[in-house]
Amino acid sequence: MTKVKYLLALLAAATATLVAVVVLADARAAEKEKAMGLRLVMQELGRDMQAVAGAISKEDWAMVAKLAPEIGRHAQPPAMEKMRIIKWVGKDAGQFRALDARVGQAADDMAAAASRGDGAETIRAFADVQQACLACHTQFRKPFVKHFYQRP
Repeated sequence: MTKVKYLLALLAAATATLVAVVVLADARAAEKEKAMGLRLVMQELGRDMQAVAGAISKEDWAMVAKLAPEIGRHAQPPAMEKMRIIKWVGKDAGQFRALDARVGQAADDMAAAASRGDGAETIRAFADVQQACLACHTQFRKPFVKHFYQRP
């Protein structure tokens, strides 16, 4: 084998190894990302919030009353994942739980107002749900993504 062919073969092997490492790292990141149940919970909440906004725009108070409890008592991530999250949150766990409780209370208020057909109060309670969600996302989302998904 000539020196040039040897160097080309070595370069090809090094490139293949590098590609394999990158693909493996991406696969592990995708697997880890997929494994986070909280992401699925948040996606479901997003769909429910959009559905409530649509129902409010149509003044479909019965639909809002039906959906609001699903927001307030949303699914939880698996127990082991929840423990990892609470451990990561650390001293801010109380704030994390309080914001979730605020979402629950506002969703209950929204359901009650919608059941009465009180559009103005339903919209106010919906805004409270959104404010609680925003407060949690503002405080926790970026550091959460950085910690659990190793993304800036």
